[in-house]
Amino acid sequence: MTKRYSNIIISIAFIILLINFFIGCSKQEDSKKIKVIFWHSFVATTIPALNELIDRFEKEHPDIDIDAQYVPTGDALVQKLITAIHSQTAPDVSWIHADFLDKLIESDAIYPMEHFIKEKDGLTEEEMNDFFPQLLGAFSHKKVLYALPMDATVLALVYNKDHFRKSGIDPNTPPKTWNDLKEYSKKLTLDKDGDGKTDQYGFYVPAYPGSGPLSIWEVLQWSPYLWQAGGEIIDSTQTKVLFNSEAGVQALTLWKEIYDQLNFSNYSFTHDMGLASGSISMIMDGPWDLPTFRKMKNIDWAVASLPEGPKGKATYIAGESLAIFKQSKNSDAAWTFVKWVTQPEIQEMFSISSGYLPVRKSVLERDSYKAFLETDHAMKSFVEQIKIARQRPTIERYYVNINQFIATAIEQTLIGNRSPIETLNEAAEKSNNLLNQK
Repeated sequence: MTKRYSNIIISIAFIILLINFFIGCSKQEDSKKIKVIFWHSFVATTIPALNELIDRFEKEHPDIDIDAQYVPTGDALVQKLITAIHSQTAPDVSWIHADFLDKLIESDAIYPMEHFIKEKDGLTEEEMNDFFPQLLGAFSHKKVLYALPMDATVLALVYNKDHFRKSGIDPNTPPKTWNDLKEYSKKLTLDKDGDGKTDQYGFYVPAYPGSGPLSIWEVLQWSPYLWQAGGEIIDSTQTKVLFNSEAGVQALTLWKEIYDQLNFSNYSFTHDMGLASGSISMIMDGPWDLPTFRKMKNIDWAVASLPEGPKGKATYIAGESLAIFKQSKNSDAAWTFVKWVTQPEIQEMFSISSGYLPVRKSVLERDSYKAFLETDHAMKSFVEQIKIARQRPTIERYYVNINQFIATAIEQTLIGNRSPIETLNEAAEKSNNLLNQK
């Protein structure tokens, strides 16, 4: 072997050694990072905002790696969490709905937030008072807080202003009352090409399977109408449901009348796709779909409050919170992430990029956020709903079951042509039997 080739081989070997050295250093550096497993069910349009959030956190906390894992929402998430708890494979932190809280508490799976809030690196009383109280209430059980809000939502009316104009309705005057909603819905429902088939429906009436994954979403949309009629879901003792009252009958009758008036059983699109396609004039939706709506360049759309009922205006305020699991080996790092996410500056950033509302009141007072709202009238309209928004009741037991009973009553009334009083009474009887089990 010539000296020249020997030198080349030595040089190559040296380079390989250097590469392995740096790879080893890199792996060693990565191994020192604390990995926090984070489960969530954010919709696809929110993922870019979530990735931006996590990237910023990891830059500010180079010793922590957030492993974000998507899990389908609804029953799938809570069932996977329960299964993981039993197999000792629960995540460090998970995004949860209030509906799942009772099952996680029954399993003794999650820490009370006081475990972290009262510690040295916790939150002050002033900071806790900055959260919207409805959100803290939704994630409390027997006055104990078990999860910290990450985002907030309200329900509002999103409508196609072009459809209003073409139907002779002032596009800046959305329906203000239930009667307006019925009248507008009928006027906006059209057979455009005269073939005897409806091409444009005035209003999207949610009609989902009561036992399906959208049952919670259906009840979320119906609850404000119950409140607008003066009703409640459950009494203060948590021993009797109240949704089958006259108010409940009025609220479900309104939906049934519009559903039949529009012959809505022939419609098959989702609510958001219906608005985007121009086949629906008015839908109920939350701010999480704003990233999608902002891309609709061919439709002039706007956001307004839900129409006022016999007893006034109402909508809900809800959202998702972050719970830390007792099985976590990195609960302190998980808390660092949870606390960081709720900071006003971070909440402002996430709200602007994701469409969700902030969870802290002080964000609404930040000059930069106010300036943003002046440029985004849709988000401003959602934010304005907070003042009429109510917390959904915290049902301490059988939350998911009772939701499904209500959703089934709605489904059987809309699709099965049964009377509202009959289906609501059946749902109430099943709910009360559960609540009063010994």
